[in-house]
Amino acid sequence: MKYEAVIGLEIHAQMLTDTKIFCGCPTTFGSEPNTQTCPICAGMPGVLPVLNKKAVEFAIKTGIALNCKISDYSRFARKNYFYPDLPKNYQISQYELPICERGHIDIFIDKLPKRIGITRIHIEEDAGKNIHSIGNYSLVDLNRAGMPLMEIVTEPDISSPKEASEFMKKLRTILRYLGVCDGNMEQGSLRCDANVSIRPIGQTYFGTRTEIKNINSFRFVEKALEYEIGRQTILLEEGGSVVQETRLWDSSTGITLSMRSKEEAHDYRYFPEPDLVPLVGLSAKAEEIKKSLSELPDSKRNRFITQYNLPDNDAESLVAEKALAEWFEDAVRAGGQPKILSNWILSELLKLLNEENKSITECPIKPSQLVDMLKLIENETISGKIAKAVFEDMYRTGKNADVLVEEKGLIQIKDEGALEKIIEDILSNNPKELERLKAGEEKLIGFFVGQIMKATKGKANPQLANELLKKKL
Repeated sequence: MKYEAVIGLEIHAQMLTDTKIFCGCPTTFGSEPNTQTCPICAGMPGVLPVLNKKAVEFAIKTGIALNCKISDYSRFARKNYFYPDLPKNYQISQYELPICERGHIDIFIDKLPKRIGITRIHIEEDAGKNIHSIGNYSLVDLNRAGMPLMEIVTEPDISSPKEASEFMKKLRTILRYLGVCDGNMEQGSLRCDANVSIRPIGQTYFGTRTEIKNINSFRFVEKALEYEIGRQTILLEEGGSVVQETRLWDSSTGITLSMRSKEEAHDYRYFPEPDLVPLVGLSAKAEEIKKSLSELPDSKRNRFITQYNLPDNDAESLVAEKALAEWFEDAVRAGGQPKILSNWILSELLKLLNEENKSITECPIKPSQLVDMLKLIENETISGKIAKAVFEDMYRTGKNADVLVEEKGLIQIKDEGALEKIIEDILSNNPKELERLKAGEEKLIGFFVGQIMKATKGKANPQLANELLKKKL
């Protein structure tokens, strides 16, 4: 029997506020355990939460970008559960009245568009962290307790692990453009829970789903879903049944492991949070925020295609990071030709940055420096081949291209007399190849051009060298 997957995602995005959602403790990553806590984080009796205004604005901004309806009235709820890293034994979250509902994100799979619905976006506090790596006991770090989270819940519109991964990538790009989340999955700023079930193709009702918790990379999202779909398929084909449960992804073994039976909403005994007043007038705030929104990835991508005549793939790659798109446009404004700039940025520049695990914000080359180097190619001062070596030296030293060309004597040879002498020597030193070429082996033209470039250390003008070689022959 052929099965199809039905997948929905719950993404937790930590918001880029300076302080936690209900207190004044900082949100800095990597501090010593329990150094960013207070009586509110620790759930002490008698303390009262105070809502972080910026967290609400960030949620509204995200909702607008994800095409959501912004609720005019929203309120918080207590979600009751019991773990050592949740000192109050409840989490302040939202339930029946979230801030944002009914949105969507459009992704492309094999160049075909697909719309993934957004059920809701709500805000909540994060729990702390249990550390199980010391002896036979666990330690609790409450630095993360109270961190401001957005939970972004999709409709079960995702049909494959690849679609899930592409959705996560697109969402991360949007959140980073908005400046509401840094999207650092290694640090846990963006985490994903995946709900997955399978059903026979043509069946309209859902199968029994499992939830895979806390997946923290795009690759792991794909791998975990692939494994879980395969596991459920084998179960059903062997006459078994899928159990509704929460599972963990073990990246070291490449399998999911049972964690606990899956809770339903009634298990959490939600009720309205009595210590926080409802949020009102959010739609008016949304109109105010909408006016301040900068250009989002899809709009920028479409503009790059129409304004700069770039191919779809180039535009998609350039807008994946806001800072990279800005670097490209700074180079265009400095006088560069868009397609040539795109080629150099996406191949040579990103290669050097990736080798050192650096982002474009750490790039030692300024956009204007790349444009100046490309002008040296355009006016035939250097060849394209030499330009690649010059560009790498620019990256390593920070020096301008013209300085490096002068220092290393890399100016392109355009003297016909000098090149003719070199060509004559090469032809006389390779008589066998010359005879074969005369006999009709046209591919040996490339051999002789290569010898010319070798003799001139790449400084011969390739077009002129070709013309003079053919003239001599």
